[in-house]
Amino acid sequence: MAANSQMHNLTTLIKRLEAATSRLEDIASSTEPPADAAVLNQAIPSPPNPSLAAPPPPAASDSKATTPAAAKPEPVAEPLPESIEEFDAFLNTSVDKYMHNLTTLIKRLEAATSRLEDIASSTEPPADAAVLNQAIPSPPNPSLAAPPPPAASDSKATTPAAAKPEPVAEPLPESIEEFDAFLNTSVDKYVKLSHQLGGLVAEQAALVKSGFQEQRKFLLISTKAKKPNLSGPDLPVYESLIKPINEALMAVTELKDANRPSPMYTQLSTVSDGIMVLAWVTIDTRPYKHVDECLGSAQFFGNRVLKEQKDKDPKQIEWVQSFYQMFRDLADYVKQYFPTGIPWNPNGQPAQEVLKSLSAGSAPASAPTAPAPAAGGAPPPPPPPPPPGPPPVLDIKTDDAPAPASSGGFGAVFSELNKGDAVTKGLRKVDKSEMTHKNPSLRSGSTVSSGQRGKSPAPGKKPKPESMRIKKPAKKELEGNKWTIENYEKEAEPIEIEASLTHSVLISRCNNTTIIVRGKANQVTVENSTRLSLIVDTLVSTVDVVKANNFALQVMGTIPTVMLDQVDSAQIYFSKESIGTKVFTSKSAGVNLNVISGEDDDYKEVPLPSQICSYYDESKGDLVNEIVAHAG
Repeated sequence: MAANSQMHNLTTLIKRLEAATSRLEDIASSTEPPADAAVLNQAIPSPPNPSLAAPPPPAASDSKATTPAAAKPEPVAEPLPESIEEFDAFLNTSVDKYMHNLTTLIKRLEAATSRLEDIASSTEPPADAAVLNQAIPSPPNPSLAAPPPPAASDSKATTPAAAKPEPVAEPLPESIEEFDAFLNTSVDKYVKLSHQLGGLVAEQAALVKSGFQEQRKFLLISTKAKKPNLSGPDLPVYESLIKPINEALMAVTELKDANRPSPMYTQLSTVSDGIMVLAWVTIDTRPYKHVDECLGSAQFFGNRVLKEQKDKDPKQIEWVQSFYQMFRDLADYVKQYFPTGIPWNPNGQPAQEVLKSLSAGSAPASAPTAPAPAAGGAPPPPPPPPPPGPPPVLDIKTDDAPAPASSGGFGAVFSELNKGDAVTKGLRKVDKSEMTHKNPSLRSGSTVSSGQRGKSPAPGKKPKPESMRIKKPAKKELEGNKWTIENYEKEAEPIEIEASLTHSVLISRCNNTTIIVRGKANQVTVENSTRLSLIVDTLVSTVDVVKANNFALQVMGTIPTVMLDQVDSAQIYFSKESIGTKVFTSKSAGVNLNVISGEDDDYKEVPLPSQICSYYDESKGDLVNEIVAHAG
């Protein structure tokens, strides 16, 4: 009976030990044990368990108690065979020794199992925990050996995925931290007050905030990236950086244009006229001046709101002041950190790589990943389908619907006019109770529904300022018989080309640049240029100049004609051979001709007239145009 009880206790302990070991393997898969952990297979002292102790031998008194009172003389025992005596000796030595070892082993296993259960129940192993990957010695009996550990796939299936350590956040530059403070104070205050007004004002404020958030991303990239080469392969990258800011800017303006009948149109115009402030990141010279100019533009409609709502709605007064304060705080910020424009990072990476790294870093935060399926298990079910969209709007025409009246052109107009007095038969007499001039209370409710009133055409989009216009790479090439020179700006050295009789030259968007056309060319055209200096030898046809400011032309040989259209401030120098050149001007002012007069070859400046007096001469039967000359 004692042996059976001990075997039962041993089986129970082995089951407990197996469960604790499985739990300990789960902990070991997520947490590595410390280096100084104790070894589990060492003997752990435990208090003696009376239940596991060997039963004491029966007392002598008990044996006597079972003896009958009148004990008969026992017969003389027969001598045992030698084999039986040897078996008795085996029982008294080996079996007793084995049972003693088994009892000791059970005590050690019970102590180790209790310790393992304590470790498994805790979230973190203690400092003196046993080394998890060492084996516990099994008893000498193979039948009592512990079962094999579970397969690796099973343990992985029950082990939760270890959480990846979060990357250490990189410290932000001081300029970005200050811009975050600007967003959290000035911009958030404006957005909060806009939400109090609600409606279109709140919707527009959300677009303004998104524009500043995109601007913050642009500034962060500029602190890590080199300045893109706008005249090289980096132009598409720069366009992709500016595009989100430009989209927010256009969305604010389009919201205002689409809601002209709204009673909040003045408030929408205030924000729309000032939203060009987002373009300060594209200006290289004193961008804070641009912020001040945008504040002045916003004040045109903003001051009107202050005047109209002075004694009516204090919330709108506070809203306008918060919008103004946002400009003032931004101007101070730009003046402190970017007085000469965005400096970029001379030692940084290419802008394309920085943009990719930021996009990859923000992807996990924006789109959480689904948990991985357990090993050996079925994959998770697919996500539910999206909700169905709204039913399609069908334009069903019924038979009883009145057909639109066909326009009869001028015939229908004349037929209405020929009715005479009958034209008023279709009119209804208006009762006095329906007359608004006699009932002022009707004026407030006499609004025309938007369904009956025809929509006015949407105004055209405002042209982009030069600061927001994407600069294209410089170009100088000959395609067939046409030279193209464009997008040069602030060139230190003159740009020279060698032209022939069949070549025409197109010069476009060249600023602060000198261009020399050598040889005898056919024609030269200049457009959309500022402070351009052009030197030509000889031309067969004309020099056409369109939309140019501070333009200068010097003719070394001869040209027949110069045509100026929308030119402001031009200086034209003719050689002796080209004094007879004809100059045609339209919508131009400040044009001076410089001709060589006299034997000393000095230039004489002759201004072209810009003021003309026109009148009709009845005697001539024609219009007479005279140049106005100012004496004195």
